[in-house]
Amino acid sequence: MRKNEDRNLSRAIYPGSFDPVTYGHLDIIKRSAAMFDEVIVGVLNNSAKNPLFSIAERTQMLEEAVREFDNVSVICFDGLLINYMKEHDISVIVRGLRAITDFDYELQIAQSNRKVSNETIDTVFLTTSIDYAYLSSSIVREYASYGTDVTDFVPEFVAKKLQERFQDK
Repeated sequence: MRKNEDRNLSRAIYPGSFDPVTYGHLDIIKRSAAMFDEVIVGVLNNSAKNPLFSIAERTQMLEEAVREFDNVSVICFDGLLINYMKEHDISVIVRGLRAITDFDYELQIAQSNRKVSNETIDTVFLTTSIDYAYLSSSIVREYASYGTDVTDFVPEFVAKKLQERFQDK
């Protein structure tokens, strides 16, 4: 194996809506950061969803949540992920899988991305740590909407933002 400075920089993107970021997301980010030289967390502006937090708020929360990782950055974008990847010379997508039901959907997307990109994009699937296998942003939002303490699911500053958001509603 060649020395680190002699090889190409390995870059991956971990896309999602992150509405809000959870400990499950952060687990995937941490593990990805150990696998790749650079990890870009891509906050999607998905017009099909009605997010609780704006894209700017989600990006800011993620930036705060990942600041301990020197090789992780956060961006936001519209449009097709593969177009962003081509423009920024990224060839690997990281996706987290909680259950077999996630796999069916994610496999279709991975195969489609590979086909449309002329086989230049690969997807790496990481199984979620068992501690977070049940966790999703929608579950966190649901509990928070009823005033439940969600600090077991999200960083404390995210829990505060959720509490503030639901006090406003």
